[in-house]
Amino acid sequence: MTKLSAEDAAKKIKMLVFDVDGVMTDGSITYDEKGVEYKTFNAKDGHGIVRMNKSGFITAIITARNNGTVQHRAKNLNVTELYQGHKYKLPALEELLKKYNLTYENVSYMGDDLPDYCILEKVGLACCPADAVKEIKEACNFISSYNGGKGAVRELCDFILETQGIEKDYIICEGANR
Repeated sequence: MTKLSAEDAAKKIKMLVFDVDGVMTDGSITYDEKGVEYKTFNAKDGHGIVRMNKSGFITAIITARNNGTVQHRAKNLNVTELYQGHKYKLPALEELLKKYNLTYENVSYMGDDLPDYCILEKVGLACCPADAVKEIKEACNFISSYNGGKGAVRELCDFILETQGIEKDYIICEGANR
């Protein structure tokens, strides 16, 4: 199936779904001496997700790993749906489609590695960071100019808002008169 251009696909998006490792993070997994896992997230990526929520989009995370840090980050950003521990991600996405009465063309998904392929080949706006593996890049109609955890999520959010003509909500200073 031939994918639409990124611009045409972005006009139909109502839900943004993200993988975590390699997309919302740079893919590094750090453990302390007790085996506690740590992740580092990008604040600008987070602001992009917050803006999407405020603009009425559904946001979701589907990840194969189960991690308290991800749960905390999702709650902090008010991510609409969080699916952790889903080695096979497509059933989770299909559940979301039913819950929100959407079709694949209404979904943007950002992934970076082979476990994401089964979703990327189906969604309207298939996205990946600049440092995604070759097979994933070939499946995508939006390839960020930024690496995972380094602005890829934010670039996608800004792209969808701009394509749909939704004004950006710049706040220069809290309480400032304009």
